[in-house]
Amino acid sequence: MISSSNDLLGTVIIGLLIPFIGTAAGSACVFFLKKELKTGTQRVLSGFAAGVMVAASIWSLIVPAIEQSSDLEKFAFLPAFIGFWTGILFLLLLDHVIPHLHIGIDQAEGPKSSLTRTAMLVLAVTLHNIPEGMAVGVVYAGVAGGSGTITVGAALALALGIAIQNFPEGAIISMPLYAEGKNRRKSFWLGVLSGVVEPVFGGITVLLAGLFIPAMPYLLSFAAGAMLYVVVEELIPEMSAGEHSNIGVVAFAAGFSLMMALDVALG
Repeated sequence: MISSSNDLLGTVIIGLLIPFIGTAAGSACVFFLKKELKTGTQRVLSGFAAGVMVAASIWSLIVPAIEQSSDLEKFAFLPAFIGFWTGILFLLLLDHVIPHLHIGIDQAEGPKSSLTRTAMLVLAVTLHNIPEGMAVGVVYAGVAGGSGTITVGAALALALGIAIQNFPEGAIISMPLYAEGKNRRKSFWLGVLSGVVEPVFGGITVLLAGLFIPAMPYLLSFAAGAMLYVVVEELIPEMSAGEHSNIGVVAFAAGFSLMMALDVALG
């Protein structure tokens, strides 16, 4: 029994770390690539990340939330509906109370602050890494709690999917910092730092969800709402910025289909 518990704990810890490894690996691109990412490349990376997050929100979070509420019959959607809107409003609140600056935008968002441009750039990426960490945390909490609708494979699929889309996100934060004058090593570590919140918030979510297993449908859909807020508020505008181009849409479709395939194949 102890061995089984240890195995489960190890599985959860590894699952929480996988997305962070993706961010760190992407940040390491600063050591191998040129100073700046071309606009087209940024569109591709943002579009791909958006596609993965949308697919993950649907198949890995909202669908299991509804399935876990099947005893409510016609109102099985209600916990997912409530959780989804709570996630949206939570990210909206963070967006207004945390000063941050999106890449390619000169005007900072949130309250006025004396923070440096670099700090606000890192905060922007950190802000949208929070729901990703929570999403992974809540599915692994479902595995740990013996949820029949969430398997180890499904949880791994979500962790891998977010790690894959974190790779370009790591590059998106470290490369512009290098272009603005930071040295490669500092740009790398700032990119890594932006991803630390994922295992931290993931671990907190596992602990809290373990105490409130009946609230699992609400927590799953909460994470979905928070992730979709990031997609619509940040990633879609980034993939569509500048002159008209369909490359971001194609990248979105590629990310969406990859995450869909992972969820079905591993789930």
